[in-house]
Amino acid sequence: MFRRTFWFTAGAAAGVWATTKVNRKLKKLTPESLAAQAANKAVEAGHRLKDFALDVRDGMAEREAELDDALGLNAPVDAELPAQRRFAVIEKHVKNNHVKNNPKYLENTTYSYNRNEDH
Repeated sequence: MFRRTFWFTAGAAAGVWATTKVNRKLKKLTPESLAAQAANKAVEAGHRLKDFALDVRDGMAEREAELDDALGLNAPVDAELPAQRRFAVIEKHVKNNHVKNNPKYLENTTYSYNRNEDH
């Protein structure tokens, strides 16, 4: 008698366990759940890509600083030399049908001031 009761209870428990497991799998395979999983993976991949880009940018800045030191570009400027010339670059911004010019100055450029140099 106890044996039958034990096996009946074990079978019922196995049935409940299997039914719960199948229902969980079925819920994971609904279109909404699959879309949510895909969106989560895309966001995660975006974060990884952003972290990679930031690491690359940091490495580039570090390497550029090393090259500047090696080439002596960070050396102090001789006081007897005239100040470096700067170029103005004008950017136009349109806001509420009003054009606004914002000049920006570039410090280290290789452009020549002689407009007739190439002709």
